[in-house]
Amino acid sequence: MTEKIREVIVVEGRDDTRRLQDVVNADTIETNGSEISAATLAEIALAQEKRGVIVFTDPDFPGEQIRKTISQVIPNAKHAFLRSGQAQPADHHSSLGVEHASNKAILAALAHLYTSMPDAPAVISRQALQAARLTAGPNARVRRQRLGDILHIGYTNSKQLYKRLQLFQISPTDFAAAVAQLNREEQVND
Repeated sequence: MTEKIREVIVVEGRDDTRRLQDVVNADTIETNGSEISAATLAEIALAQEKRGVIVFTDPDFPGEQIRKTISQVIPNAKHAFLRSGQAQPADHHSSLGVEHASNKAILAALAHLYTSMPDAPAVISRQALQAARLTAGPNARVRRQRLGDILHIGYTNSKQLYKRLQLFQISPTDFAAAVAQLNREEQVND
């Protein structure tokens, strides 16, 4: 793994994420099955806007349903495909899945779809999150919720917030502006 893949890869679940991250340096969004929530679709739409997305689901009926659902909301999303034989588990008794694909099959499926992201975006430190009273304190949960609304990244717990800011490439400038807005709103409400 060298450069990071710019696009966010949409997969069905945690096993797919783990498998992809064994092979490529990429961020993922998990649909958690074929019943994609409105919140997950909104997250995928934001990822498309910020970085682009590649839909990489299992080569089965539920995987195709997920592709169709996402394509209705994000028609310009890219799609990576595996043939059934490439996603077959060793025991041949489990269902087909990206998590069963070989490194070679995964790399081939993604080869002509992704772009590299050689320059890592500026990182908002965990210390900055703590200083902004987003990770601890009496109002941290409420502040995280409001920050998620301001930045359109959804609600997260403390641990997820750090990852979500990186996933959506929130710049330190945008983060500082959102925190300043939070602070102003708190002053008005006090």
